[in-house]
Amino acid sequence: MTMKIRNITYTVIAITCVWLSTGCSFDENPYDQIPEEEAYTNTWDLYQNAVASLYNHIGSSNDGESLQGTSLCVYDLQTFGSDEAVLPTRGTDWYDGGIWQDLYRHSWKPGLNILNNSWTYLYKVIALCNRSLENIDSHRNLFTDEEYTYFNSEVRALRAIYYWYLIDLFGRVPLFTATNASMNEVQQSERSEVFRFAVSELQYCCDHLLNERSTSSQGDFYGRVTRPVACFALAKLLLNAEVYTDDNWTDGIRPDGSKMEFMVNGQKMNAWKATEHYCNLIESIGYSLAPSFKSNFDVDNDNSPENIWIIPMDPILYNNYNKNICRSIHYRHAADYGQKGKNGSCATKRVLEIFHFEQPDQDTRFDMSYWSGIVTAEQGKVLTDRSGSPLVYYPWQVELDLSGGKFVETAGARMKKYAIDKNALKDGVLVNNDIVLFRFADVLLMRAEARLRNGEDGQADFDLVRKRVGMPSCPLTLESLSDERLKELCWEGWRRQDLVRFNQYKSLYDGEDKVDESDGHTTVFPIPSFALALNHNLKQNFGYQ
Repeated sequence: MTMKIRNITYTVIAITCVWLSTGCSFDENPYDQIPEEEAYTNTWDLYQNAVASLYNHIGSSNDGESLQGTSLCVYDLQTFGSDEAVLPTRGTDWYDGGIWQDLYRHSWKPGLNILNNSWTYLYKVIALCNRSLENIDSHRNLFTDEEYTYFNSEVRALRAIYYWYLIDLFGRVPLFTATNASMNEVQQSERSEVFRFAVSELQYCCDHLLNERSTSSQGDFYGRVTRPVACFALAKLLLNAEVYTDDNWTDGIRPDGSKMEFMVNGQKMNAWKATEHYCNLIESIGYSLAPSFKSNFDVDNDNSPENIWIIPMDPILYNNYNKNICRSIHYRHAADYGQKGKNGSCATKRVLEIFHFEQPDQDTRFDMSYWSGIVTAEQGKVLTDRSGSPLVYYPWQVELDLSGGKFVETAGARMKKYAIDKNALKDGVLVNNDIVLFRFADVLLMRAEARLRNGEDGQADFDLVRKRVGMPSCPLTLESLSDERLKELCWEGWRRQDLVRFNQYKSLYDGEDKVDESDGHTTVFPIPSFALALNHNLKQNFGYQ
């Protein structure tokens, strides 16, 4: 099977696909698209339009329409809705109607536009997957049996991954697999039901997908869902099984993962053993830690032995943005690279505490992941701020609202994890560094956690991750593992999910208008108000009524 998605200009066909959760629909007769009967005339056209075209939606240039890279999207909910990062108000910058303060304080409401964006985006891709599956079925005569099974599995796996994001963020969501259901037929499913569906789908797909790497820009599977990608998603789902099978997350009681039963290759396993199984599969396929932590985020990172699934980036070939670096660094800092900085996001004080910032045992990954202190150009020249003074980032001075203060432009440690691409286009958002979604260091930490939760020894995997960055062994506990995941995976979009799983999810805000989180309602976001208005079968999540 040698169908390549790189260098393809995708033909988006005219389709009718109702977004059952939102009430929106695609235009049946758009003027700039070819008729469906002309798009599905041979195997190659069907692959392009029913399979390859789906990958146009993993990244994007439109805010709210990507897994990572744009603003006001899924990534922002996972990152700025946690204790990992904050977008402080800096005078006239970054108030944005209070959205970033709401995320930091956990005071979001169902009408928050970032919730609407994420819900609509995730269901859009699911709806496209449903339509693609129907087209694959209706044109099965164009495929060999092997091709049919593979492409069907690839699309189903992608759809299952998107359902995983939905239950992680929103808990109880509609589950639909066809495009012809009416709004009146779409019901809200319990979180545990959608979880079981996603696990079952991914298990089926794992049996039919190939072991190919999807991170090589010269390969036939660049950016695609292959077996290791599906195995990673399964490991994540099963590691969070106690959370995702909890249909009432406000009562303080969770199911016990050690007592759950999952059929894996004909054997019964609990959630932790099943997690370990899929981590082992990924390792057996040949993934390993890269010798250098930083190399996974280099400008040319598509040959990393560690990265498992990425968003392909190329300033010429793709229109996928990565705004995260420019959104963080100071205007003058970005200008040194010929780019446009937004001077916004930075680390919280909690991050500084976990990294032991400015202490003798400071973790080596802090300086690999954050800019702090005096900022110098590549040739060693000290950069200046807008007043002409040396540009200095002050990590400990970060506050939710910096307006009027001395450190309004300079408070907070800034994002450094991805190497700055000096040849980036469009003010620095069109870059060559592929955006890393899944990588093997996370697999090792997942396996260590699964073994620990199962009463077994996960120390070796834990130590491997620390040894790679020159950190000594330390005892593996749930607390040390939670901290290690932040140090290894900061800026990668996992922190909120981790905090929920470890029962550590709470706002850092302690102001007068602090939100009461005692009922646990904020471990999931509310169903967006526009979705409730359009589909009266939906009910608001617990704690938000």
